[in-house]
Amino acid sequence: NKVRRSSSATVFCMSQNSPVNQTPLPESDTRAFLSPQPGTLKQAIKDVEALVDEEVDGSVHSIWLTAEVDHWDNEKERLVLITDNSLLVFKYDFVMFNCDQMQRIPLNIIDRIAHGQFSFPKNSLLQREGEGLRVFWDRLREPSFSSRWNPFATDFPFVTFIDHPVRSIGDAFAALCDMQTFRERLKEAAQKAHAMKPFPGKANGVLVLNQRIHIQAYVGLMSLIGNQNRLGYCMARGNIGF
Repeated sequence: NKVRRSSSATVFCMSQNSPVNQTPLPESDTRAFLSPQPGTLKQAIKDVEALVDEEVDGSVHSIWLTAEVDHWDNEKERLVLITDNSLLVFKYDFVMFNCDQMQRIPLNIIDRIAHGQFSFPKNSLLQREGEGLRVFWDRLREPSFSSRWNPFATDFPFVTFIDHPVRSIGDAFAALCDMQTFRERLKEAAQKAHAMKPFPGKANGVLVLNQRIHIQAYVGLMSLIGNQNRLGYCMARGNIGF
């Protein structure tokens, strides 16, 4: 596996071969998503759980289906696990049934969890409805200029999540995609990790802030086309997502 390090978080690129609007979708529009198909999510969870390193991560506490929004406002489907010691974010291919990428964020370095509406620069052409949740782990480091303008950069000291579009198809997926409960579980797990294994140089504890989630992007033609066509999700058209 290829490994890219981001602050104290680690991004693993799996070396396997594999070929905006947040309002709830009608049931007919959610049927194209592959994650809710019978047996698909069960297999995906089994596959990502096999990648958990018990010596590093500990035991799995909860599993979530969500979407990540990157610094260029692109939505990307994600499976997320909260374990004893880590927040694990997986890019999973629901077509080929393999994991393309895993990001490991130690819980004891998380210092803030922010949630709220999205905001953009004054002259930005972008807009995003609904709320997001952003997890920070290095409050003293600002992203570099080159990273901000690189759509493929992964060295940001935060990750941003939104509701997955399939959250409205039934009670089981509503629970699996519940951002409020995810936020509460993550805070509890991070607080416990801070108490059990304090990270040098960091104040113990996690701040939960209700504030706007800012995306420093101006002209997002790529994200506009990608998000409207759900290119960041595995759907019945085939895996042409990010």
